[in-house]
Amino acid sequence: MIQDKKIYFLSDAHLGAPAIKNPKLHEKILVNWLDSIKNEAAAIYLLGDIFDFWFEYKTVIPRGFSRFIGKLCELSDMGIELHFFIGNHDIWTFDFLEKEIGMIVHKKPEIVTLYNKKFFLAHGDGLGDNNKTFLFLRKVFHSHFCQKCFSFLHPNIGLKLGSHWSNNSRKNKGYFFHEYLGEDKEPLIQFAKKYPEPIDYFIFGHRHLMIDLMLKNKNRIIILGDWIEHFSYASFDGENLILDQYYYDGEKLIDYQEKDIDEPDL
Repeated sequence: MIQDKKIYFLSDAHLGAPAIKNPKLHEKILVNWLDSIKNEAAAIYLLGDIFDFWFEYKTVIPRGFSRFIGKLCELSDMGIELHFFIGNHDIWTFDFLEKEIGMIVHKKPEIVTLYNKKFFLAHGDGLGDNNKTFLFLRKVFHSHFCQKCFSFLHPNIGLKLGSHWSNNSRKNKGYFFHEYLGEDKEPLIQFAKKYPEPIDYFIFGHRHLMIDLMLKNKNRIIILGDWIEHFSYASFDGENLILDQYYYDGEKLIDYQEKDIDEPDL
C-alpha cells in the first residue's frame, strides 16, 4: 500500500432501495465520489449495506448498479485495493465481486493494520446488540442452508421477494433515520468500550449516524453515517482520520434526493 495515499471508508449506500426517490441519481453521485478520490486512494473499504438487497445466483445478479460496478472495475484495474464487508442487507455475496471485479470480500469483522495503526472494521450488525429477534433473523440469513434453499427460487421471484423483505425491514423506522441512543446505550459504542484488545480505531456502519467519539481508553470510534441523508465517509492518511461529507456544488446532496429538480451534471 502506497504510504502517501489515503484509505477511504464508506457504508450504507443502500443502492436500489425503493425509499430512494431517484435511484439513478443516487448511484451517479456515489460513482462521482469514487471518481473524485481515485487518484489519491490506496484502498477503499465498503463497510456493508452498499446494496439494499443482493443475491448472486450462479449466472444472475440483481439488475441495476451498472455504473457503480463499472467504476469499481476501473478502480480495481488501477491497482486500488477494494474491500467489501457484507452488511445485513447485502449478505448473500458469493464470488462475483471477487472474480469479476477483484474485490476482497469480508464476511466477518476484521482487525487490520493500516499505516501502523490497528483498525477494527465491521458493518456493525450483531455487535453489542442483544435483541433476540434480530440475532435470530441474522443467524437465519447467514445460514448456508437457507442461502441454498433461496437459490432454488427463480430469480424473478427470489430477487423480488428479497427486495420486498429488505424494504419491509425498515417499514416502521421512518425512512433510514436512526435515533442516537446516547453514549451509554449505543450498542456499537458499548462494544468498542468493552473490547478486550487495544485498538486504535473502530469503524462501523449500520446505524446511519455520523459519530466520531474518543473513548476513555484512548480508542476512537467512527460510525460512518450513510450515503442517503449524510453522504458521509472517512479517510485516513496515516496520521489523521477524518469523518467528512461529500457535497455537490456546495449543497447537501439530500436536496437532490427529495426534490423534483433536474439532475446535476455529474
